[in-house]
Amino acid sequence: MANIEDLIKSDLSKGIALGLGAALLAPLAIPAIAEAARPLLRSAVKSGVLFLEVSKEALAEASETLEDIVAEVKAELAERHEPVAEETGAAAAAACSAEDAESADGDA
Repeated sequence: MANIEDLIKSDLSKGIALGLGAALLAPLAIPAIAEAARPLLRSAVKSGVLFLEVSKEALAEASETLEDIVAEVKAELAERHEPVAEETGAAAAAACSAEDAESADGDA
């Protein structure tokens, strides 16, 4: 049979004693720990909210810059294509005039 000294020295009995002690002290310790951690938690949440606001502002500025660049590129492309469209229209008008002239010459 195991004697009392062996039972006290065993790891199982130490674990049981620590578990019981923690279970008895937890109702007292948890509110104290929560109260002590509250300022730290508030600070962490405050930092998170500030980071979110700064990130939103930075994202809005980046989005606005990107929209400006896209508008500039579209305007540049529109300028490049307008002369081509005008030239194409003038060439088509000239071709139609030439065809009309030829058909008028052929009819005459």
